[in-house]
Amino acid sequence: MECADLQVPVDWQKPDGRKITLKLGRLKATGTSSEGSVLVAYGGPGGPGIAITQSNPGWWAKLRERMDIVTWDTRGYGGQFRGLSTGLQCVWTRIPIPDLPEDDADFGRLSDTNRGYAEACRLKDPELFANMSSADQARDMEAIRKALGEEKLNYYGASYAGFYGQDYARLFPGRVRTMVLDGTWSHSAADWEHELEEMARSNEQFLRRFFTWCADHDCADVPGLWRTVIARADRTPIPTKTANVAYKTRDLQSFALALARQGDTAWPKLAQAIRKAAKGDASGFVPERGARYPDQATGVTECTDWPRAANRAEVTAAVKRLRRVAPNAGTANTMASATLACIGWPQPVTNPPAPLPKGLPPMLGAGAWGESDAVQRVLSQVPGSATIHHDGPGHTLYGVNACARDHINTYFTDRRLPATTTKC
Repeated sequence: MECADLQVPVDWQKPDGRKITLKLGRLKATGTSSEGSVLVAYGGPGGPGIAITQSNPGWWAKLRERMDIVTWDTRGYGGQFRGLSTGLQCVWTRIPIPDLPEDDADFGRLSDTNRGYAEACRLKDPELFANMSSADQARDMEAIRKALGEEKLNYYGASYAGFYGQDYARLFPGRVRTMVLDGTWSHSAADWEHELEEMARSNEQFLRRFFTWCADHDCADVPGLWRTVIARADRTPIPTKTANVAYKTRDLQSFALALARQGDTAWPKLAQAIRKAAKGDASGFVPERGARYPDQATGVTECTDWPRAANRAEVTAAVKRLRRVAPNAGTANTMASATLACIGWPQPVTNPPAPLPKGLPPMLGAGAWGESDAVQRVLSQVPGSATIHHDGPGHTLYGVNACARDHINTYFTDRRLPATTTKC
């Protein structure tokens, strides 16, 4: 891999101000000549593009026959993430997803707690902290395109990096040649409340797949037991055999969704955990390692990208709405829960979701259960686009699904898309 440094403004609104360093890596084309570059990002946010690409060079072997593979370590995510670009000199911590505030005083305490987490990081570098959104990453991508001397951008964005791509398409629509969004969600919804409902419906579908499987695998009692368990946990947390650990409804829903997303290899374990919880012991949901509660990273990027509730009434309304469309999954693992940790954040939402502009070239999406549907909602705004669906569990397709990888490679090299809805 060839590596290089690129200097970019910490604040793109002040192009002549302070600079930070982006570390870039390139795997050159292995053919007789290169037909251009594909810029690659793996999401996270904070996934170290250089280290991940070096660890998985075989992913790109076929595409490298004709094109260079270029990646970078995203701004702000330094050594703690194995990143080589300028990092925020603070310690990212994983924190439990907050409980729903029960009254205005509770909402105020949540706001104060979140601000405390944020300030510990922000004070290390207020200017960089304020410029960590996906739109800032997209502007860095445009600087990389210019540095490469290429007229237009070819981009592969996996997971959270799909939001960088959507933001790039909004900011620089005339510079897109090809763009792949793999295993991501929508940052391009005109109606954010509707998109939240779609997230919840997708989660509900994960549990319904599991319940359907149970009907034929000696656990037909489990759907009814699950409803009993979450109703009981809504009143009193269900204890476990781990000291000081008891789970409320959303905790159980979050853990259940994590198992349901894994498909039938994990479904017997989920059925057993639910039966045990129905008898008053939620130990089957305690992770074997790591956090005892559903948790998430400090949201330095996330809290600038996603709408957050301004008061308890907004939280309550969202909860009622999502529980109505997803009675088994509730608000678990949606942005409605994730952004509770952004209430009180000292940095405003600078990069909210917004529709894609007209005039973009056809794009390609990909994803497993749930993900492909979300990507298709994004690309329905771009005429001529296509989405690759994998009817099974997983997260992103390029590295693990040869069928999807072949379609994606052909799109990058020849700008030839598969059928509008393709199954792999």
